[in-house]
Amino acid sequence: MGRKGFVIAIDGPSGVGKTTVARLLSRRLNFRYVDTGAMYRAIAVAASEAGVDIDSDEELKSFCEGEEIYISKNNEIFLNGMEFTRKIRKPHVGPLASRVSRKKPVREFLVQIQRKLGEDGNVVMEGRDIGTVVFPDADVKIFLDAASTVRAGRRRRELEKTADMGAEMLEEVAREMAKRDRRDSTRAYSPLRKAEDAVYVDTGELPVDDVVDRLLEIVKQRRTGVK
Repeated sequence: MGRKGFVIAIDGPSGVGKTTVARLLSRRLNFRYVDTGAMYRAIAVAASEAGVDIDSDEELKSFCEGEEIYISKNNEIFLNGMEFTRKIRKPHVGPLASRVSRKKPVREFLVQIQRKLGEDGNVVMEGRDIGTVVFPDADVKIFLDAASTVRAGRRRRELEKTADMGAEMLEEVAREMAKRDRRDSTRAYSPLRKAEDAVYVDTGELPVDDVVDRLLEIVKQRRTGVK
């Protein structure tokens, strides 16, 4: 792919701490951080607002052809000059993004952009197919995971900070997360799965700093060739 530097691919399902861990790891390494999930969320929101049938491959392909995505170094995301950074974090966006991310035209469109973002290397990129599809030749591949009960609890706490949610709505969020995991793992195109050469890390019982330290050690080993 003509890459110039080091690429770290971090994959895993919802609620395993991918975003927090990847962001902290990138800071420790002074690498660029890219949240690919934000791209799918932005497309889902923009398409929905434009009246696009997000279950239609044809309509989504046409929509993507007219979109220009820009991601700042601070991970602010823009589509055709309009900022979507805050919009994409609303609770209802997750299920929309899951539906959109199943669509081949959307994935092909965004994978091209993600590969371009990684061309200069020195990047930590997180998502669901980074080590299997976007950068199958990544220098380091990590697959984060945790028990479903742990992940649901984390997602509840995240949403409680950003939304006024009652107990019933929080339970619905947990159910939606489980549905999304099933959709992401069984979709025909670019399913969520662990790359054969990815290092599996269970984040369930580990503090965030310990997870980051573990990943830093893996990166150090790969960069120096020490095992």
